[in-house]
Amino acid sequence: MRNWDPFHTYLLYKRFRKTGKFNASPPLVLAMGVLVLIVLGSVLLYLPIATTRPISYFAALFTATSAVTITGLTLVDIGTTFSHFGQFVIALLVQIGGLGIVTFAVLAALTLGKKISLQQQALALEAFNQTSVSKVRKTAFAVFKITIVIEAAGAAILFLRWWPESDLPTALFRSAFHTVMAFNNAGFSLQATQLSLYIGDPVTILTTTLLIILGGIGFSVLSEVGGKRRWSRFTPYTKLILLGTLVLNIVGFALIWALEFRNVGTLGTLPIQEQALSAWLQSVASRTAGFSSIDVGLLSDSSKLVSIVLMFIGGGSLSTASGIKIGTFIVLLAAAYSYIFQRPEVVLMKRAVSPDTIQKSLALLLVTLGLAVASVFLITIFDQEPFIDILFETISALSTTGMSYGLSAKLSVPSQSLLIILMFAGRLGPLTLVYSLATQSRSRIRYAETDIQVG
Repeated sequence: MRNWDPFHTYLLYKRFRKTGKFNASPPLVLAMGVLVLIVLGSVLLYLPIATTRPISYFAALFTATSAVTITGLTLVDIGTTFSHFGQFVIALLVQIGGLGIVTFAVLAALTLGKKISLQQQALALEAFNQTSVSKVRKTAFAVFKITIVIEAAGAAILFLRWWPESDLPTALFRSAFHTVMAFNNAGFSLQATQLSLYIGDPVTILTTTLLIILGGIGFSVLSEVGGKRRWSRFTPYTKLILLGTLVLNIVGFALIWALEFRNVGTLGTLPIQEQALSAWLQSVASRTAGFSSIDVGLLSDSSKLVSIVLMFIGGGSLSTASGIKIGTFIVLLAAAYSYIFQRPEVVLMKRAVSPDTIQKSLALLLVTLGLAVASVFLITIFDQEPFIDILFETISALSTTGMSYGLSAKLSVPSQSLLIILMFAGRLGPLTLVYSLATQSRSRIRYAETDIQVG
C-alpha cells in the first residue's frame, strides 16, 4: 500500500477531462457516492418545507449524515423539528443508506437489461464483499426482496398495534417510519422518549427487536436461511453468524438485567416483565440500532461499558449494521485460541481460516480502535464532559448505532464535526476508508525473515 500521490491524482484528473471517465478504485467510488447522497440529503432537510422551525445548515448536514450512515444521532428532536416531508426524507435516506447505493444501481442496470461493465462489477463486488458476479446479481435481488417482505410484515404488525391509539394516517406513518428505522438499524424516533411509552408492550418491543436482528445478521445469511432452511445445509459462515448473534444478545441481556435490576433510574422500579423486555431491547439495540425504552444516561457505568462492547462488535457483514462485525470478532477469538493452545491452523466449524482473512480482521480491529482512541482524545480536548459519556458517544457514532442520551447536541462544533466523520467512516468501514485514500501496489521484492520479540 502506498501513500497518496498528488501527481497520480493529477493524471487521473487529466484523463477524466480527456475521456470523461474517472478511473478510481471501487472503495473511492463508494465513498464519493455516499458523500454525494449526504450533501443532497442535507440540502433537502435544510429547505423550509422540511422543518417546522428554522435550523442551521450544520444541523441539517449532521442529520443527513446520520440518516445515510443509518446511525440515528441527531442535534434536534426529529419528531418536533422536522415536518412530515422532512421525516419522509430522513426515512428515504435511511432506506437508501441501509440497502446501499450500489444495490439500487445494480438492480436498475439488471432491470433495464444492461450488462454490468468490468468497473461496475468491481464496484459491486467491493460493496457486497463477494468474489463472483453471479453471486452479486443474486444478492442484489435478494436484498431487495427480503427488505420488502420483512418491512411490510413489520409495518403491518405495528400498524395493527398502534391504530387504536391514533388516527389512520398517523398510525400508518408511524408504523412505516419505525419499521424502516428498526430494520435498517437506525436509531431515529419520532418520539423524544424513544420506546418508553411501550416499555411493557411485548408486541412493540419484540417486533422492534426482531426487525433489528433480521436487519443486523446480513442479507446473505437471510437469503441462505430462507433458501436452504436446514441447519445441516448452511455454510459455516451462516452458522457462525447465527450462533454469534444469539450468544451476544443473550449475554448482553443477562448482564444488563443483572447490573440494572436494582437501579431505580432504569429497571429498579419496573415489574419483572418490563425489566426483561427493557433489558432485551437494550441488549439487541446496542448492536447498532440505538433504540431504548429507558433513560440510557441513567445506566450504571458497568452497563454502559457492556453496551459499548456490543456497539463496537456490531452485526453481520452485508447487513444494515456496522461495527467491526461478528465475523471479524469470531475470527480474532479463534486466532487467539489457536495461538494460545499452539494449534497449527485457525479452525472454525471444521474449516481452516485463511491467513488473509486473519490479517484483514486484525487490520480492521486496529484501524477501528485507532479511530476511536484518536477521536476520544480530541473530544476530551474540545469539551469537558465525563469520559465514559464521550467514549459512549464516540463508539455510538463510529459503530453507527445512534444510541445516545443527548450528548451530541451539547458538544462543540469541532466535536460534532468529528462525529460526522466517524459516522461516515463507520458506515463505509474503516478499512474500506483507508483503501479509498491509498492505492495498492504489488512488490516483487522478497525480504529475509527476522524474529521480533512481542508480548
